[in-house]
Amino acid sequence: MSDLVAHWERVYSSGGAHSWDQYEPTVTLRLLENAGVRRDTSVIDVGGGDGALTAALIRRGYRDLTVLDISEQGLAAGRRRVGPAAERATWVVADVRSWRPQRTYGCWHDRAVFHFLVDPGDRAGYGVALWAGTTPGAVAVVGTFAADGPQMCSGLPVARYDAASLADTLRAVSGVDWQRQDEVSEEHHTPVGAMQPFTWVVLRRPG
Repeated sequence: MSDLVAHWERVYSSGGAHSWDQYEPTVTLRLLENAGVRRDTSVIDVGGGDGALTAALIRRGYRDLTVLDISEQGLAAGRRRVGPAAERATWVVADVRSWRPQRTYGCWHDRAVFHFLVDPGDRAGYGVALWAGTTPGAVAVVGTFAADGPQMCSGLPVARYDAASLADTLRAVSGVDWQRQDEVSEEHHTPVGAMQPFTWVVLRRPG
C-alpha cells in the first residue's frame, strides 16, 4: 500500500464529517445542466468516494455512472450514502495518477482531486488518464481550491488555481486543447463552519 493510499484510508476511517462534505452538490449539478450533460451521458466522478454526486445523479435518472477513488474506505462510505441504489453505479478503486481507463466517458467530473497533485509527475499521470478516459466532444467539470484558498487540506499541501490557470494546466497535462465553456467561483462552507473558496471550470474536448 502506497503512503498516499494509506493516508486516505486513515482519513476515511477516522469517521465524522470531512471538510469536503456537502449535502447536495448544487454547483456541479448546475454546471452539468448548463453544459447539456444528458441522463444517458456516461459520467465518471474522480475522487467521488463520498457518494454525494452519485446519489444526486441517480435521483435525477442518470444511468451510466462510474465512481473512482484511491480509498476503499472512501468508496465503502459512498456506497453506504447512496444506499441500495449503489448497484446502479460502477465503483472503482484506483489511483488516478496511474489509472488507465478501459473505456471512455462523455463527462469527467473532479471535485478537489486535482489540487492535491502538487508534483508535476502526478499531474502528468492525471493528464494521461484524462486524455484516455474522455471522448471528442466530452465535457470536463473540474473544481479546485481557488487562488486565495487554503494551502493545506486533510494534512496535505495543495495547489491553487484561478479559472485561467486551471484550464491552462489541464490542457498542458492532457495534451488536449480543451475549450473553456464556463467558470464559477464557489464559497464552500465546511461542516465546522469554515469557508473554502473554490474555482470551477467547464471544458469541452474538441470533436
